[in-house]
Amino acid sequence: MPTPDVTHYIGDELTLFEKATNWKSYYGNKLKPYLKGRVLEVGAGIGGTTLSLCDGTQTDWLCVEPDAALSTNIQDLLAAGKLPACCRVHTGLLADLPATDLYNAILYIDVIEHIEHDAAELAAAYSHLALGGVLLIIVPAHQWLFSPFDEAIGHFRRYSRKSLLRVMPPQSKIIEASYLDSVGMLASTANKLLLKQSNPTLKQIKFWDTLMVPISRVTDKLLFHNFGKSVLVIAQKK
Repeated sequence: MPTPDVTHYIGDELTLFEKATNWKSYYGNKLKPYLKGRVLEVGAGIGGTTLSLCDGTQTDWLCVEPDAALSTNIQDLLAAGKLPACCRVHTGLLADLPATDLYNAILYIDVIEHIEHDAAELAAAYSHLALGGVLLIIVPAHQWLFSPFDEAIGHFRRYSRKSLLRVMPPQSKIIEASYLDSVGMLASTANKLLLKQSNPTLKQIKFWDTLMVPISRVTDKLLFHNFGKSVLVIAQKK
């Protein structure tokens, strides 16, 4: 299997979205029932997702991050006691892990869009799942929303629900495939068509997270998760 190509993240982007606590809580509530046993988080960045999702009940939580500077940030969180003792860090790629290293859950939170060969990466991840284990994936939605900001932070693409399912391992069982953040999508569409702003500000992130995300939690249900600016897929190894 070819080694996946991973671009490094932009630290400012990760710091910016680290403030989106309501958003992390929203998707976290969907993912946490699956975060049991051994968990692998690919593209852990500065540890923001780890902080919000790892509660210490897991037996093992391995953070894989290719950027050494970002990986050091997670090491610092561990040293400061801000992450549970079950957490570990590996500076590198999924391809570095032994083939026999199996997990009950593998996380890709806003990571797959950074990987050129996405189908190969997900096939490799599937091979690291224990029987009954799950792939938990969130990506930005809709290629027509692709912006200079996407390009600047190393995104190869955005996804529709259909296009993400197309690159999932064909033998996996899809438990959920849905859109999240319908209100946020309206804001992103307005920015794309009218404001044409390339980079969000911290003030805008806080406005979206504080006011829009809570409304999306309601409207997403009313729309049966068929409309939103992020795609969530949960797939199980049969």
